[in-house]
Amino acid sequence: MMSEKYIQNNPIRVAVDLGGTYVRAQRFNGGLPEKAPIRICCPSQGSEEEVVDAIIGLIASCVTPKTEGIGIAVPSIVDTHEGIVYDVCNIPSWKEVHLKEIIERRFGIETRVDNDVNCFALGEKYYGEGREFHNFVGINLGTGLGAGIIINDKIYRGANDTAGELGGVPYLGSDYEHYTSSLFLKGQSALSGLELAQKAQQGDLEAMGIFHEFGHHVGKLLQTTILTYDPEAVIIGGGLADAAQWFKSAMTESLNEGFYYPKVASRLKVIFTHLKDANLKGAVSLF
Repeated sequence: MMSEKYIQNNPIRVAVDLGGTYVRAQRFNGGLPEKAPIRICCPSQGSEEEVVDAIIGLIASCVTPKTEGIGIAVPSIVDTHEGIVYDVCNIPSWKEVHLKEIIERRFGIETRVDNDVNCFALGEKYYGEGREFHNFVGINLGTGLGAGIIINDKIYRGANDTAGELGGVPYLGSDYEHYTSSLFLKGQSALSGLELAQKAQQGDLEAMGIFHEFGHHVGKLLQTTILTYDPEAVIIGGGLADAAQWFKSAMTESLNEGFYYPKVASRLKVIFTHLKDANLKGAVSLF
């Protein structure tokens, strides 16, 4: 329980995490969660206005007269200076949404918007395993593949806010997202990632084989990450990170297999996150 003095002397901010399935929001006081996240279903197949209205309603349930900032994590490319969101894959109606302007006009509160995996990396930097590293890459293995880059303790977005889009890097006739996200599992089985993990837990050889191949591809992704950013560590999150026990061994073997710089690979720390609500913690860290 926070003391009354602590609450009075620290800024209150609201964090929002927009996903294709759910939208979540949480209020923070002085950088610490003041209450549990609130979650609603995202009307992802609705109009641009319907999705915006869902976000506004969620924020309205969290803001107070003392709220000083709103941070929003979105699963797409963002012009972080203007707060414009472009081409959200899981929300077809969102082609160009001036989200910062909309939210600030509605609430009169400074709003910052960034890519969700950038927020994941920031959450790890300030609240999670990333605190001990100056240079690391946060990778999200889930419906898609994305990365957030921390260089010299700061998020690196690139000239056009597209740094970290490793999913689009060509690989084996397609790209890394095809092989290191749920797209790969769907191409191998009619089961979801969770169902495959349950099958593997039961000793199903086919499920274990699929995860082994998946781990091989993740290992190659790590090789590319080393050659691109040379980080101290890679911190892995996302829904598929929960199945790490079924692909971690194959991933490590693949990382070290035929790599140009084996000493560099051996120094890389690969960590599967234990941080809850990293995207929300990163969104509030935009301030």
